[in-house]
Amino acid sequence: MTNKHNNPTSRAREVRLPGFITEEVGLGDAIKRATATVGIKPCGPCAKRAARLNRRVVLAPWRSPGRRT
Repeated sequence: MTNKHNNPTSRAREVRLPGFITEEVGLGDAIKRATATVGIKPCGPCAKRAARLNRRVVLAPWRSPGRRT
């Protein structure tokens, strides 16, 4: 039996945010930037967690429905 959460070939979920970002960024990288901005230093497990989150969720800029890029 295949577990969809452990499938390395599954695509990341894309979340579109209007006005907040201008380029695609993984959720793990976004969290890493936010915590670094407030002075929290990353540790070894933080890098692994960021990589897992990047594979699962990608934050993308909003595009109008008919527009292709």
